[in-house]
This record gives sequence, structure tokens and C-alpha cells, in this order.
Amino acid sequence: MLFWILVAVLTAVVAVILLYPLLRGAKAAENIRAGEAAVYRDQLRELDRDLSGGLITPEEADYARAEIGRRLIAVSADEPVETPKPARHHRFTEACVLLVLPVLGLCLYLATGRPDLPSQPLEARLENPGNDVAVLITKAERHLAEKPDDGKGWDVLAPIYFRTMRVNDAQVAYRNAIRLLGPSPVRLDGLAETLMAVSDGVVTEEARQVLEQSLTLEPDNPRARFYIALSSEQAGRPDEARQAFEALAKQSPPDAPWLPLVNQHIAKNGGAPVAVNPGANAAAPGADPAAPGAGSAAPGNPTQQDVAAAETMNAGDRQQMIRGMVESLDAKLSEDPNNFEGWMRLVRSYAVLNDRDRAAGALKRGLAAFPPAGEQGRQLLALARELGIATEGMAQ
Repeated sequence: MLFWILVAVLTAVVAVILLYPLLRGAKAAENIRAGEAAVYRDQLRELDRDLSGGLITPEEADYARAEIGRRLIAVSADEPVETPKPARHHRFTEACVLLVLPVLGLCLYLATGRPDLPSQPLEARLENPGNDVAVLITKAERHLAEKPDDGKGWDVLAPIYFRTMRVNDAQVAYRNAIRLLGPSPVRLDGLAETLMAVSDGVVTEEARQVLEQSLTLEPDNPRARFYIALSSEQAGRPDEARQAFEALAKQSPPDAPWLPLVNQHIAKNGGAPVAVNPGANAAAPGADPAAPGAGSAAPGNPTQQDVAAAETMNAGDRQQMIRGMVESLDAKLSEDPNNFEGWMRLVRSYAVLNDRDRAAGALKRGLAAFPPAGEQGRQLLALARELGIATEGMAQ
């Protein structure tokens, strides 16, 4: 009932605002003429004061008085002699404002709204948030306001803040989680990525120190090693960056989704795509040799022949070769779209090559194979947002 009372009050207020200019009628024009006459009379009185004070000569006063008098007579002559007619009412317009617009608004609400939906205050939404991320965040924030020493709460909230681009809040949450639960590679890497997001993608000195701390806990952490290599590249040390990227590529498994990006940075710093050490990803005892990744390179990754050919190429040819590998991966995914990691690599690779249109196209095709409602579709959308690819209209 309260909702309908508010609707009625708002409708009445809007109607009054719209009808007020119509109800005023012709009074506005009469008020303008009366105002002009008052101004001219004030000017005559001011002219007499100036003459009495000796500010102007009698000749100047006579000339000015004649001019002001002429204007006053002209304004007075425009005033109607007969009794003014009553203001004409705009009946049709008034009826439209009072009847048609409210009825139209009500029809639109009944067609597109949910008048049968019961009211749900904030407390009720917090009790049953469903899939509403904003309500889930509010619920977590309320809990942490009451129990600020709940490290697990900060640990859960930090990556959610980061994914929703609340990077300053994410930074605070990661620091609280590390302070209360202790450092871990996941928390340290998350804090470093947050610091980089604050600095527009630059690996700052503080972020590098956090990544180095992560490496002391997990020496083979590929994410930390990648960002440390990236910091060397951004600092203008291409040889150091290339060596770090090459070491990461040799350490990575052949189906690692970050390999195209790593090889891109290797080429950018004057190197050639690195082949994966066959012994670095040998099949585990009892594993199926025919399983994907057990003994063959993943689609789109460089083969031994590719690396050998790249060693004799200049930078431009290597760039063309990398683009050819990405296009080869694109063709394989067109034939067999049921390869989630392949779509992740393809979207990221086109983004690294600064081909935004193809990255968006790959994302759309990937979501056709892995709908946004599923976990893999949500990961594709999260990757697109991370890379700055537009996702409007793709999340349905």
C-alpha cells in the first residue's frame, strides 16, 4: 500500500509542475510590461537626483528625461485599454497531463513491472541474497564490520572486490587477510595484481617485493614469475626480461594457457619462442599417454621446428610467425570448439596482439560453446574484463 501512496503523491507533484505554466495564462506578459514601466520611472527619479547633486548639466538632464519619457510612453501605449480577457485554458493539454500521462505510466508499469511481487527490505535480501553479488558483498561487509578480525571473511571478499573493480577495497581486504591468516602465494599474488591495477598495469616496486615474497613460498609460481619478468621489461631491461620469460616458458607445461602470452613477450624483447622441455611435463606414472597434454604440444604452441625456424628470423618475421600460430589455434577451435583452455588462450593472445576485434569475436564464439551461465563461461567473461574487452550483451 505504501508503494501506491508514493506513486500517487509523485504523480500529483509532477502534474502540478507541468500544469503551473498553463494556469498562469497571460499574466506573464502583463507583468513584463509593468516591470518595464517601473524601471523607467526609477530612471527618472535617479535623473532628478543626479541633477540636484550637480553630476549632470541641465541640458543633459533635459535630453535624458525626454528619451526616458519617450520609452515610458511607448510601454504605456502597449497596455490594453479594455478589460483584459480571462486567461485561456488549454483544456486538451491539461486533460493529457492529468489523465493520459498517469494512465500511460500505469500501463507501462503493469506490462513491465511486478506489482504482485511482495516488498523485500534490505534485511530480507541479506537473509536470502540468491545470486545478487551486490547483496552478497553488503552482507559480507556487515559481517566484517562486526567482526573485523575474521581473516577468512577478508580472504573471500578480496578477490570479489578485485573482480568488481573496487581495487582500493581489494587492496585493504588482501592486506587484512595476509595480516590475519598469514601470507600465501594466492593472497600475495592477489595483492600484487591489485597494486598493479591501481597503478594502471605498472609493476611497481612494492608489487615486485610482494611477488618476490610469493616466490619464496612457491618458487615455481608462474604468475609471480611472469609479473617479475614484466617488471624488468617495463623498467627497460630487455635482456633480463627475455631471460626471465624464457625460463618461465621452459618451466611451463605444454598446455599452459599463459604460454602464448609469454612467447609474445619473448619476441617483444628480441628472443624467439621457446620450446617446452619434453621432460618437464612427462606423463605421471599410470597416466594415459593418449590424454591431452601427455606427450604432444597443445594446439597453438610452438613446436621444435617452429623454434628452429624462429632462430633465423628478424623481429618482424617472428611477430608474423606468432600471429600465424594464433590463427592456427583459431582454426583448430573452429573445428573443435569444445576446448575451454584453447578459448582462454585465444582470447588472451588476440588481446596481447592488440587485435581487440578478433579478441571480442573469439570471446563471443567461446561463450557460444561455453554459455555464460556455466562456470567456464563466467571464467571467459572474467578474463575479458581483465583484458579490457567489452562484454556488453554477452552475459545473458
